[in-house]
Amino acid sequence: MYSFNGDFRQKPVQSLRGASRNEKKDSLLQRTLDERRKREEIRTQIASATLIQSQYRGYLIRKNLWMQMRLEFDRKFQPSSNHSKLDMTTLQWCVSKLCFFFKETLDGQRLISLSQELIKHKDEYLNSFNGVSSTLYRQLSSFLKLIVRYLFGIAESNTQIAIPMRMLEIFLSPSTYNSVNLGPYTDSQKLVSNLLQCLVNGGYFSCLRKLLNSRVPTSLEKNSVPPTPIAASIFDLIMSPVSFAISAENKTFKQDILRKVTKTFLCEQYTEQIALFLLPAMAYGKYPFPFVELIQTLIEGLVVPSLPLKDIRESPSPSSYANSWDDEQDRTSEGDTPWLLVSVLMLANKELDNLDVQTCASYLKLLHRLLKQLPQSRHSILSLSDSSDSEEDMDDDMDEGLSTLFSLHAESLRLIDSEAHLKCIFNVLVNLPASEYIESLASIAYCLLAHQKLAMHKVRLLYILAFNPQFMRNLWEACYAASVPTVTRSSTSLLNMLSKGVPMSRTNIARIVPLLSTFCCLFNHSLLTLHDGDFYGDTDASSSSMPFSLDEIVLMCRCLRDTCLGIIELAHPDSRVTISNDYKQALQKTGAMDTNQEDDDRDGTQQWAYLFKVISTLVRQLHSRDSRRSFCPSGHWLAPNVNIRTDRPSQIYSSQNAIFTRRDFGTLSSLTKANTDTDAPPLANRDVRNLVILTELPFVVSFLDRVKILQNLIIVDKKEHQGELISFGMGPSININIRRNFIYEDAYEKLSPENEPNLKRKLRVSLLNVAGLDEAGIDGGGIFREFLSELLKTGFDPNRGFFKYTEDRALYPNPEAGLLVENFTAHYFFLGRMLGKALLENLLVEIPFASFFLSKILSPGNASLDIHHLQSMDPVMYKNLLYLKHYDGDVSDLGLDFTVVNSEFGETKVEELKPGGRSIQVTDANKIEYIHLMADYRINKQIRPHCNAFRRGMNDVIQLEWLQMFNSGELQVLISGAAVPIDLVDMRQHTKYSGEYTDDHPVIQTFWSVVNEFTDKQKRQLLKFVTSCSRPPLLGFRDLYPAFCIHSAGAEIDRLPTASTCMNLLKLPAFQDSNTMKTKLLYAIESGSGFELS
Repeated sequence: MYSFNGDFRQKPVQSLRGASRNEKKDSLLQRTLDERRKREEIRTQIASATLIQSQYRGYLIRKNLWMQMRLEFDRKFQPSSNHSKLDMTTLQWCVSKLCFFFKETLDGQRLISLSQELIKHKDEYLNSFNGVSSTLYRQLSSFLKLIVRYLFGIAESNTQIAIPMRMLEIFLSPSTYNSVNLGPYTDSQKLVSNLLQCLVNGGYFSCLRKLLNSRVPTSLEKNSVPPTPIAASIFDLIMSPVSFAISAENKTFKQDILRKVTKTFLCEQYTEQIALFLLPAMAYGKYPFPFVELIQTLIEGLVVPSLPLKDIRESPSPSSYANSWDDEQDRTSEGDTPWLLVSVLMLANKELDNLDVQTCASYLKLLHRLLKQLPQSRHSILSLSDSSDSEEDMDDDMDEGLSTLFSLHAESLRLIDSEAHLKCIFNVLVNLPASEYIESLASIAYCLLAHQKLAMHKVRLLYILAFNPQFMRNLWEACYAASVPTVTRSSTSLLNMLSKGVPMSRTNIARIVPLLSTFCCLFNHSLLTLHDGDFYGDTDASSSSMPFSLDEIVLMCRCLRDTCLGIIELAHPDSRVTISNDYKQALQKTGAMDTNQEDDDRDGTQQWAYLFKVISTLVRQLHSRDSRRSFCPSGHWLAPNVNIRTDRPSQIYSSQNAIFTRRDFGTLSSLTKANTDTDAPPLANRDVRNLVILTELPFVVSFLDRVKILQNLIIVDKKEHQGELISFGMGPSININIRRNFIYEDAYEKLSPENEPNLKRKLRVSLLNVAGLDEAGIDGGGIFREFLSELLKTGFDPNRGFFKYTEDRALYPNPEAGLLVENFTAHYFFLGRMLGKALLENLLVEIPFASFFLSKILSPGNASLDIHHLQSMDPVMYKNLLYLKHYDGDVSDLGLDFTVVNSEFGETKVEELKPGGRSIQVTDANKIEYIHLMADYRINKQIRPHCNAFRRGMNDVIQLEWLQMFNSGELQVLISGAAVPIDLVDMRQHTKYSGEYTDDHPVIQTFWSVVNEFTDKQKRQLLKFVTSCSRPPLLGFRDLYPAFCIHSAGAEIDRLPTASTCMNLLKLPAFQDSNTMKTKLLYAIESGSGFELS
């Protein structure tokens, strides 16, 4: 520090101890460093002291100057009275000085008094500038800024605000300056626009928002009429600049005013005053809101924030825009918000009827952009968690912010689904080419679908679009035409890229995902209610709601199938890039990776998951139609690029409990011990892809390959429950004695879940004949197959009452079974177990089931079937319901109501299709509902307990998830075998011989020659005689176990051929001529005897 003792020279420091010869180098360097640091600290302290002294001196000078000016202001400013009038020059001086020294806590009353003088003598004051408009503008703008600052400061107090608000009303009105000489270079319009621009940039609307929230009472009812006079004045001050700006020619000024109003009142979280008064007043009040200009402003650019009120005297700097909102108010980030979406929808609800078609198209583009801010509901389909527990926790712990967002979501959906919006969209659909609206409208529909479960049933807009054939055609053409340019200046279809599993940029994803998702969801919904007559073109094309021809549907099926497979390839590639957390953080710090990348990836995964879900659902729907009534060529659904090798080991089959289960992104997991154990290796991506395909799109794999996969899964399951030694007669098994004449009753009792809970074990049966004696033969599998075959035929016999025939003699559960047996569901459970046991043991039983019943067994979660399946159950009712749908007369003349009449053993019973159905008449308005309720009652409701019990029984033995790889027709083949001629070449090629017989033995030559002359019925009888089944194995005789074998029974030609079905063994005597061979064979196979022939 400086010394003040008179010395002005720095004297050298004398060291009396002399130079130290013992100081080491390190200590010398450290001492030098410390001295340098100390000198730097001294210099910093001196600079800081100088700056503080300077600032304090400036503050003292300014404070003294402000006090002097206040004293001079009080001395000169004498309000006008009856005896004296304030000079205008003095008034100008007072305004100028007050703007210089004004402080809210000290000068509020001076501002009020001066404002009163300005209001009283406004004309004289304005004319006192003698046409020098620049001086007038500077003084007025500064003073009005003080008014805004003052109002903002006293908004939450009880101070009167009438005079400051009156100042704003007067001096921001162009009529105030009509009689004022403003000089040759300006006019009243230009002056007011400059004043408004200055005030708006200085926080004018933010001040009015605070006044509105503070001075207008809460607990209002929604009304466009101001609840208080203050509310009316505040509303006038808000809307007057808007109305003035709209009439101005300056487009920049007009858009700037609208941006600031939008940002201040429409973008931020609503208060009660804004939601219940301001927005309704803007939409339906006395000021016509410039909605068309608002659309243009919002489309052309994002909303820009205004300057903070506390800094309105300072010039705006770049940093001031980054943090422009006052801390006292809840602010949102720049750009679109959920509140802006709801605000625009409310304002649009009144104005849409007056918009021309081009403006409607522009509005749809704006709505497309704003709907991205639609708050996600608790039931959003994009939510990764479907846990009901988490939803209940959310309901319990939901804070006010979430509740507000959920209410915004509901309000948005209500407004979008209003009559005005529907008319607007219909106007665009009719009068504009598709290229001008298709992407916007598809994206709007996509947002509605993705943010709300069951949106198709809640939003009329989606329903209208789904049943507009022209829109659906245009939407599919847009999906198909979406492309990206290549380096060769050609273009590649985005659908083609998806089909090949090629990764796409975010821009291309944003283009194709909304289009394709919307199309698939809407078209799938329309197909659910589209009758076969309309789909296949059986009805008049002019009255059909089918947008595509069958040829176009065939091409669409192939395209969507390949797209699904491509998405699977994208989700589960052969190799995946992995980045460690440390490397990821390093990339984020350098800016090479976005810090929000993980959130973006999560959102992208949800988008892909939803897209895959809706495409696969539509593809399965189309395949179901084709399975029921073919319209695609043979082999159309098979994907040539899908190759699931069933002849080599796979992790899919390695588990002892392989269960296919749907997961997020439509993927599957094999919930096995191998998966759940931490030491087990995870599934390879190839296996994961195969699992996804087998569960979501199994029909792209050939039927025979799926049968092999099913058999591999069954083999693994049987090894777990039956053990490795079961083939040697060892291991866990079930042994029962069954009377042949009471085969169903004995089996129902002894194989009940209480007696035999695990029916997957080996089952050995001893049959008792009519005399009560054991039939000859040891059960090596043949007796069991005979028993199970006869049991199923007996159990499903319509005479027993549990099943009945359709007109095509196909079986389905008898709705009246509950009247026959008290505990009828236990019998259906038992029959389901027995059929599952037949599938588990690869036993074919010739029982024809109705296709709709098999579809109910295969439907995930026992989902209800649609009306199209009614045709396989009751063709007459199906025909009558279609007739009712197309009935040209008045349906009410038919005298129908919402009831159904059932005849139960001669007694008539009437049931209501819906509550109060007896009193509801069927009319043209509700006939579609009646048709679907009637079909639902017959095909779902009436036999639901029967089917549920049957499904549970089957699932107790064989996993239904495995069977869902097949459709109803394929499941019938699994149960009964294929109705194809027996291939004798294949049969002979895989036949074994024992005793003295060989393939070239004369007796064998004669045998095959005779069998070759048999009819197809006789060949089946022979096969049943030897194997107990008349149909060939699904995969050929090479899979018959034990192999078909012919054994020499000696040279006694008087004996009949016999069989040991347990070994698939034919005991054939050495017949020398073909006539004897044929006669003896036919007698044996047509006798219908049991095992005692063995």
